[in-house]
Amino acid sequence: MRKTTRYPVKGANSLWHIYQTVSFFKVAKNFIFIQIGRYTPSLRLKRWLYRTFLRMNIDRQTSLALMVMPDLMFPEKITIGKNSIIGYNTTILAHEYLIDEYRLGDVIIGDEVMIGANCTILPGVTIGDGAIVSAATLVHEDVPAGAFVGGNPMKLIYTKEEMENRK
Repeated sequence: MRKTTRYPVKGANSLWHIYQTVSFFKVAKNFIFIQIGRYTPSLRLKRWLYRTFLRMNIDRQTSLALMVMPDLMFPEKITIGKNSIIGYNTTILAHEYLIDEYRLGDVIIGDEVMIGANCTILPGVTIGDGAIVSAATLVHEDVPAGAFVGGNPMKLIYTKEEMENRK
């Protein structure tokens, strides 16, 4: 189960209430730095931009590949451990706007996690240390440490113990 906080809205769908939930200027600033980060080939510059201007918690030696899209509105809710790799064109969301409510949730990605290209990580998800997420996976629930998961919807492919027996 994802760990999100729900905020009901009245009247129009929750996206119509966007600038009551987050400042327009924060979104504009985040947009600029995310776009610079998405296209820069320098992993160190990207990490510095995201830590400094977006207040993301990204540990040392972590790599965000080209075109990774962190949450535009609440990037400070994203934590990525040390020596992890986030694959090309992956989207990490910390919010979701629905018809009658919007939801916010921290995304926690552990140490030495490998996330393949073109994944989507939903708000409120924790990915445990040493986990592997296959390319094009929709991560809609927590991933146990050391597990190998993949698919849409995500399924457990191997547990940590099964992965260790494969070596």
